[in-house]
Amino acid sequence: MDSQLPIDESNNHVLNCVDSVNGQEIATDIDFDSIKMEIAGDDIEQAFSCYIVQNFNEAEEKVKHCYQILEKHFTGLSDKQHIEKSFRVFLRCTSTVENHTRMKCLFSVINQLMENGILSSRMICECIVNCDKLTYRKKDYWIFSFEFILASIHTVDYKGVREIMKGCCEKALSLPSELDSTSIPQVNILQKVLETIFNRENCLLPAYFVINEIRKAYMENGSWPHWKFSALMADFVKNFRYTAQMVSIIGHASMLPVVEHSGYGDHLITPWKLDPDTLKFNVKGNIPYDKSLVEPQTKLLRYVLEQPYSRDMVCSMLGLQKANKYHCVALEEQLVELVINAMERVESKNIADQDENHWLWLHLSSQLIYFILFQFAVFPNIVNALHEKLSQRDLRKGRDHLMWVLLQFISGSIQRKPLDNFLPVLKLYDLLYPETEPLPVPDINNMLCTHQMAVTCIWIHLLCKAQSEKVNLQRGIPNNLKAHHEFLQMQVAPNSNLVMGTDYKIALLCNAYSTNNEFLSRPMAALVDAVLGSQKGTQQQPSMSSSSLSNNAALPSGPTTPLSMAILDSLTIHAKMSLIHSIVTYVIKLAQSKSNMALAPALVETYSRLLVYTEIESLGIKGFISQLLPTVFKSHAWGILYTLLEMFSYRMHHIQPHYRVQLLSHLHSLAAVPQTNQTQLHLCVESTALRLIIGLGSNEVQPQLSRFLSEPKTLVSAESEELNRALVLTLARSMHITGTGTDTQSGMWCKELLNTIMQNTPHNWATHTLQCFPAFLKEYFRQNSAQKEDRGQLKKSVEEEYRNWTSMTNDNDIIAHFSVPGTPPLFLCLLWKMILETDRISPIAYKILERIGARSLSAHLRKFCDYLVCKFMLSQEAPHVNKCADAINSMIWKYNIVTIDRLALRTQEGNEAQVCFFIIQLLLFKGPEFLARVQDFVKENSPDHWKQSNWHEKHLAFHRKYPETFASEEQCSNTSPYQSLPVYFGNICLRFLPVFDIVIHRYLELPPAVTKSLETLLGHLGCLYKFHDRPVTYLYNTLHYYERKLQDNPTLKRRLVKAILSSFCESRSPGWSLSEQYVKYMQQEDSVTWVPELDYYMNLIQRLVDRKTQFSSTDWRFNEFPNPAVYALYMTCVELMALPSAHIRVANNILNVVTTGYPVIPTNQIQMWINCIGLVMSALPDSYWLVLHDRLVETITCPKLAHWDYNRSPFVMFNFTEVNNSWLENKFVYMLALAQSMWHHAGVGQISAVPQFVKDRLVPVICSEEQYIFLCHLIGPFLSRYNVDRPSPCILDLTVELFNALLQVNNSNKELNYMDPICDLLYHIKYQFVGDLMKNEVKEMIRKLRPALQMRLRFIAHHNINEIQKS
Repeated sequence: MDSQLPIDESNNHVLNCVDSVNGQEIATDIDFDSIKMEIAGDDIEQAFSCYIVQNFNEAEEKVKHCYQILEKHFTGLSDKQHIEKSFRVFLRCTSTVENHTRMKCLFSVINQLMENGILSSRMICECIVNCDKLTYRKKDYWIFSFEFILASIHTVDYKGVREIMKGCCEKALSLPSELDSTSIPQVNILQKVLETIFNRENCLLPAYFVINEIRKAYMENGSWPHWKFSALMADFVKNFRYTAQMVSIIGHASMLPVVEHSGYGDHLITPWKLDPDTLKFNVKGNIPYDKSLVEPQTKLLRYVLEQPYSRDMVCSMLGLQKANKYHCVALEEQLVELVINAMERVESKNIADQDENHWLWLHLSSQLIYFILFQFAVFPNIVNALHEKLSQRDLRKGRDHLMWVLLQFISGSIQRKPLDNFLPVLKLYDLLYPETEPLPVPDINNMLCTHQMAVTCIWIHLLCKAQSEKVNLQRGIPNNLKAHHEFLQMQVAPNSNLVMGTDYKIALLCNAYSTNNEFLSRPMAALVDAVLGSQKGTQQQPSMSSSSLSNNAALPSGPTTPLSMAILDSLTIHAKMSLIHSIVTYVIKLAQSKSNMALAPALVETYSRLLVYTEIESLGIKGFISQLLPTVFKSHAWGILYTLLEMFSYRMHHIQPHYRVQLLSHLHSLAAVPQTNQTQLHLCVESTALRLIIGLGSNEVQPQLSRFLSEPKTLVSAESEELNRALVLTLARSMHITGTGTDTQSGMWCKELLNTIMQNTPHNWATHTLQCFPAFLKEYFRQNSAQKEDRGQLKKSVEEEYRNWTSMTNDNDIIAHFSVPGTPPLFLCLLWKMILETDRISPIAYKILERIGARSLSAHLRKFCDYLVCKFMLSQEAPHVNKCADAINSMIWKYNIVTIDRLALRTQEGNEAQVCFFIIQLLLFKGPEFLARVQDFVKENSPDHWKQSNWHEKHLAFHRKYPETFASEEQCSNTSPYQSLPVYFGNICLRFLPVFDIVIHRYLELPPAVTKSLETLLGHLGCLYKFHDRPVTYLYNTLHYYERKLQDNPTLKRRLVKAILSSFCESRSPGWSLSEQYVKYMQQEDSVTWVPELDYYMNLIQRLVDRKTQFSSTDWRFNEFPNPAVYALYMTCVELMALPSAHIRVANNILNVVTTGYPVIPTNQIQMWINCIGLVMSALPDSYWLVLHDRLVETITCPKLAHWDYNRSPFVMFNFTEVNNSWLENKFVYMLALAQSMWHHAGVGQISAVPQFVKDRLVPVICSEEQYIFLCHLIGPFLSRYNVDRPSPCILDLTVELFNALLQVNNSNKELNYMDPICDLLYHIKYQFVGDLMKNEVKEMIRKLRPALQMRLRFIAHHNINEIQKS
């Protein structure tokens, strides 16, 4: 710090200043006394200064002499810091001068030092304004100081002006609010300095810096500017509202996302990120945004928290990570608000709404447990906050539900945490249960009893904890709960009979005593016995042998009725954890015992139901993937492994994508193990892998697969070309739907993955398939094609091998020849010829098949498919074709050599593809085998497996009627080592579904000539989609990916929708799936045409707006979608894509819902409608959302925008609130709102297309200021989407285009009225997004602008004033 030495004017001839610079003492000697004497004269002269006529020549000489002293001193200092320190001391001394004339002379000297370059103007001004002696009470010093600044500030660079302005703002704060007449001159001169700095015409520094300093000095500190300057500053801040408007999304605070599954990339979460402490948007720049954008976004966070499966999105929005134990108070407050809202809803509803309340409280308990478990929220804080809020309100109806939610956490954590953490619950009890008489024991046949007795269970847990900690609670069970407690005590007594029945007695006991091992053992044993039965602790006869199996369907080896979801829902999380731990422990022990005992069907089904509870993830799906499956595999318990994989395929829902990709990696490793080279198990592994691959969501593919790119072999099958093809198709679909893969760079992330696929399984793609691929994949496979096989050579090889077969007589020679590694994989071709010619198969063939193994047989199957296509292309006569098809059917159904689902996976090129599909159609429909199975399975079964108690009985009945084996009778005999594995869930119908998905897509790629065949397939087999795990998603992906193929074929689109969704719609209530109008259209004949009008589109969007009220009572744990919003969005998009109208008409009508239909939309809901339209448009193919681009071009080129004749500024006409409230013309602002909504919800591919659209279509047509301002409103809000980590090329391109457009406007208009807000925006872009990266690109463009614009933008181009004035 500067030393402050007292100045004795009478005795001090030399002022010694000792300052410390960089830790070193420096001495600065200024002969200040000599300077004073030169300027002021002797004492007599000073005494009679009022009467003496000044000799100005003499005064000038004195100033000159003073100047020489100071010049000599300052030129003798070389270090800038020393000069500055010396000058500060000089200023401090100057501030002590009382004589006006003397002060004036001193400042005259300072001015000469500046003009002669001895001292820089910036240093002088900064030292003056930061001098601690500069106070308004020193009137002369204050006025001379600011007059000097005012005169010299034009010579200071903009960074110096910024510091001067900061100092001025600080000095303004020191002024008193009440000013007397003596202070007015000081205030006025300071005001002049500020006005000079703020004056846009002076261009002393970017106005962007001015607004920043104003807001930092006043707004952030909670203070207000002095009243004398408030108008000046307020006007300046007000002018920046235009800039804030241009970079704000219309209705941003009203927009709501769709909360899909976890595993998405950060780019999809970025638009919704909030500050974890304040819940505010992370807005860029210190400019005056609309109040709604800088307020806490509690509505947004609460909405997301309300959605099932939203916890990952909440963590991403708030930047919370499990590894970092961050206490998020704002999240805690919103969790409390959710509970209060739930209690209010209970208070206002009746008994008929019991189901809705059930899902509501289940969801709340799940959210609370998760966020408290990972320490993002604190349990006592939540309870205390609840007590505080409930003490002010009379909400009693929901008290039992609240206690049930609290019991969930208490029971699971009370053993690990001190008792004090849970005692605040007693305050809630005292508040909510004021009764003095005992509460009646509820009906234990009603699930609600577990909620009604939750408070008693909490007391039991607290008393048990107090006893274990040897703490005296000084309170026993309250009198009003004694009846409940006595009932529980009586039921858990040793002499009571505990058997699982239809009531909830066992659940109540587990909930009450889950932390008391002495009392828990018996009710938990009853639960376990219900699913294990006599298996528990006993040794049964092996139940996997062929003698105890009915055609591979597992016979009951234990209970077949699983625990119902109602029972499982009534258990606390701790009780569920105990149950799932018992089940997993039993399965592991059974696997390690090498027993052949099959698992009880009730156990498997119950285990699958327990895995839907996200609260027990560590013991649930995480334990399943990382503990149970590896242990069963190491134990070589193949039957159990088969059962678990089946369970995963047909019973699991909403598994997080990283677990699915991890399992896929495990399955590829498992497929390479010799022990799994068994037909049934190998088929199960491949089927499970296929489901995992094609089940990946389009937005999940890149984020999840990228995690394994260092080891791409873990994601790729070493031998299965079919699985690797499925992975490529999934990549293609993902790239198409997310809009990536359109250029080389965006697809590079998966290049190593593709290289690994081509190394392991080289293959080619048919031309008609390649045409549908995104550009990156299309180019990759053109450059990396595999060698095509000569089909003529294939035929010759088969004929030759068949001759070898018929000529060889020794069995050992035959086996050795056809099973030796390296032999051409043609054995299935030989078997087919054998059946074709002899109608039988030699027994020796089975031994060869056994030697070949299931894994290697895949190559034989591929060759067989290729060979069949060759033969069928040559077969012209129908009888021979039928005979060939019969031979294949025999291989499938009679001899069990291949399965029909594996045959249907092979794809071909050109005409061969059509022959291939002809063969598939023959196999599916010529014989009765497959169709009969499909019809009976669909007729007798329901897809709602979680509601069933007799699935296994129906499963057995189906397999008894349609035996399904994976080996010949000889292989299944007791003398054969072949071991059948029990089938609990699967059958050929369900296994065929993912294959059918692929077959439909291959059909759609072919010319329209095969459409009739596809319609036939859909007509016969579409009913299977009733059992598809993701029918709406599959239909959405199909209509989206093949939009160009289907756009001219409305009949086929309708058939697809009808086949896939008709049975789905039948099981749903009206309005739940397709709209009533579309259902009528779907049921009409082919010749009927339907052109929906605007009211149809309005009803469709309204359903999306009202989604919460329609689907609130659905159990989303077993739905393909995680919550109502996602379901409504995808169903709406499916219906829109399936309309018979052209995509341009559909897209225009969607936009017209707001632009034309706004009069019938309630004013307070218009933002919600715009939000929903943005969601829909961003989820549709590019041919739909590109219509928005056409409409934007149409709007920006309209005459009213090109030639502005409104009496209001464009900033008013582009302000949504102003236009709506004042009923102004809304065509411009509604198009802006719709575009911003769509781009806000857009994926990375869609938002990446904006810069090219701006460059090619918008910038060339801009000529007026109003058009330019419209463009700024359009793209300004989305610059942050391109700037997540560092400036991307997109944002640089957009910035350059803004300057190009500005140059066009500059050249097209004589006068510009909005230069200041336009320049403010450009500075905002510079300082918040691109920095100096764009300097070189825009420097020359700025030089071509008019001088007024050049002056304002000179700090971007780094032009000096002289250059501008010369231009």
